[in-house]
Amino acid sequence: MQEFDKKIISVISQDPEEILIHLNEFKELMLYYKSAIREVRTKLEVLNDDISIKNQRNPIQFVKSRLKKPSSIAQKLRRRGLEISTQSIRENLTDVAGIRVVCSFVDDIYDIAEMLELQDDIKIIEVKDYIKNPKPNGYSSLHLIVEIPIYLSQKKECIKLELQIRTIAMDFWASLEHQMKYKKTMKEAPEIIKELKKCADKIYQIDEHMLKIRKKIEKLDISEDNTYF
Repeated sequence: MQEFDKKIISVISQDPEEILIHLNEFKELMLYYKSAIREVRTKLEVLNDDISIKNQRNPIQFVKSRLKKPSSIAQKLRRRGLEISTQSIRENLTDVAGIRVVCSFVDDIYDIAEMLELQDDIKIIEVKDYIKNPKPNGYSSLHLIVEIPIYLSQKKECIKLELQIRTIAMDFWASLEHQMKYKKTMKEAPEIIKELKKCADKIYQIDEHMLKIRKKIEKLDISEDNTYF
């Protein structure tokens, strides 16, 4: 038996007769989430290509995706006092599948979110704007919980996933801050957390400044084009 299968069994059930049932259900559910990720990634690629032709630049720098590990899924359900089952996963967790979209500028973040919202087969379930309202530690990002249909051989399933859209600077900060979650016992941790908050404030200012510079450049390009008429 593969190590992946053993992990699923250990977090789902200890009853031999139920193991195969839950194992197959869990694998099928993970397929749904993987398929939803593919669907959204394709949409993002198409949007990026379309905008790059119209605006002569790519708003999206890169896209990353991930599926929660079986152990992480089980732990989250346990912390909430919820049943560990495939039905419970679908009903209670919205971040089993996650996509991170890293953009060049702050306005790109909202443009991408709006374009996704306008698509007929995407439903926006929840929006958390940590750019306009950063977390106390300085974290900034736009979080969307979306629902998208996936079409299988004999049926259609609607799957929820989490989208995090941020700038390059925000992503760099978040990566560094993420490391601190595992080192909070360090003596220097409180001071480093303060420094990270200061960096977050500076990053906000830099993102705003960079956006203003880009808009100035775009105005110059327009004025230059007009000289030919």
